[in-house]
Amino acid sequence: MRVLNIIFLISLLFIFCSCSDSQNRQQSQRSSQISRDQYIEINRQLIDFDQRIISQYVDSTGLEMDRTETGLWYKIDSPEDGVEIKTGQIVTLDYNVWLLDGTLCYSSDEDGHKVFMVGHGGVESGLEEGILMLKKGSKATFIMPPHLAHGLIGDDDRIPYRAILKYEVEVLDVKDK
Repeated sequence: MRVLNIIFLISLLFIFCSCSDSQNRQQSQRSSQISRDQYIEINRQLIDFDQRIISQYVDSTGLEMDRTETGLWYKIDSPEDGVEIKTGQIVTLDYNVWLLDGTLCYSSDEDGHKVFMVGHGGVESGLEEGILMLKKGSKATFIMPPHLAHGLIGDDDRIPYRAILKYEVEVLDVKDK
């Protein structure tokens, strides 16, 4: 009888702990859902803030730029008549990367030409998006909000956290893989 009582108590304890753990998981999921929703709202606010800063910059500098749905601002200075660049092609760029305050971060004059395969990562998503609008010989200016450039943390070198970047590019060469 005593063994049965002990087994019964252990079973009750096990059931109680299981129910309690299940309730804790449900509460944790609810609070993580709230956190997820809060993060989404914070991201929306940051993107809106960045877009206002870019819009003010474009207005104050007199640039005539268009904007994509992702938030990339662009101006194609010399469109050229060549074939459009496609994903999978290797592109060589002459470029300058600036902060909006005029600080030069990177330049092909100092760092060499930028060479990359379009659509395979390794460069800012905003740069890839912009390059797909160009042709060999094209010149363009792109302004990238942080979510299309180096994000929240920068590049741990010359680009600070949450930086809006201005790219000036010229497509020097386009090759098939």
